[in-house]
Amino acid sequence: MPMAQSFTLNDLEKRVQARALASAEESYTRKLLDRGVAQCAKKLGEEAVEAAIAAVGEDRQRMIGEAADVLYHLLVVLHARGIALAEVEAELGARTRQSGLDEKAARKRG
Repeated sequence: MPMAQSFTLNDLEKRVQARALASAEESYTRKLLDRGVAQCAKKLGEEAVEAAIAAVGEDRQRMIGEAADVLYHLLVVLHARGIALAEVEAELGARTRQSGLDEKAARKRG
């Protein structure tokens, strides 16, 4: 199946930033942000549950759509908290220096 034109998480982050500046009448992103971090986080959780359900029981395209929803809502929450995607990428980069099992064990000790 051919893939659509390249669109990155950095592109999505820029889109979230731009839509955050629009009015709530024009922008779903602005409407979410106006409701506060707790509501943004609640919506992220709802989307994550929908993605988990789709992963188990639904078709591939549904899972792709739900994954897109999760990524979008995660970026909205990060924006609401003033956290850049680059900060998350840096954390992921730091974690690649050790195995996932070692990293998880270190978090439990800390």
